[in-house]
Amino acid sequence: MTTQPNFERWFRDGERVEGDPIPAATVVLVRGGDGGVETLMLKKNSELAFGGMWVFPGGRIDDADREGAIDIEAAARRAAVREALEEAALVVDQDSLAFVSHWTPPGLAPKRYATWFFVAPAPEGAVAIDMGEIHDEAWMGPADALARRDAGEIELAPPTWVTLHHLSEFDTVETLMADAHARIPVYYETVMAKSDLGLAALWVGDAGYETGDLDAPGPRHRLWMTGNEWRLEIKP
Repeated sequence: MTTQPNFERWFRDGERVEGDPIPAATVVLVRGGDGGVETLMLKKNSELAFGGMWVFPGGRIDDADREGAIDIEAAARRAAVREALEEAALVVDQDSLAFVSHWTPPGLAPKRYATWFFVAPAPEGAVAIDMGEIHDEAWMGPADALARRDAGEIELAPPTWVTLHHLSEFDTVETLMADAHARIPVYYETVMAKSDLGLAALWVGDAGYETGDLDAPGPRHRLWMTGNEWRLEIKP
């Protein structure tokens, strides 16, 4: 677990130091389906950042989101609600958002978004996309989305995969949201490493986090991204 990145300068006056990640927010909308919990997934335009991947509604935090906000989390909440409206035509109650995690990508990523992840019950209304930034939409069971990634049917980024893996532990929206509101948000700052076993995303708490040595003895907190099956490995 890491501490929240320092966006004080950006939050105060809109200035961002070159190389700093772009502040962003996403909202994981959940509803009850025939098979249990479902979440809204959107397919990004292949010509944009995260192109072709299936993601949750979200995007960068705009200057208008931070104006009048008491802190960066409040600005992120505004951005999450705004993005749900712009990308999916859904009006989300800001008070329903539960802040569950924050993700900072590896330093070598071509375009880095430091993203606040919120979970919220899906509001009433039909999803509508503009076929511009978003090219497809679907309600998916979390376990089904993970299986479709393994089958090569959809692409997911590691933060999306880990979030879906967590959602798959719940049978109802009620239990999921109760957990989301009670939990302490987890801060992930990803380090990528590779060995003969394949590629892995590492987070604080993994024995190889500081050195990139995937064979280092000790605790594990990593996502193996090898072959057709991704696998989360967590052990003390």
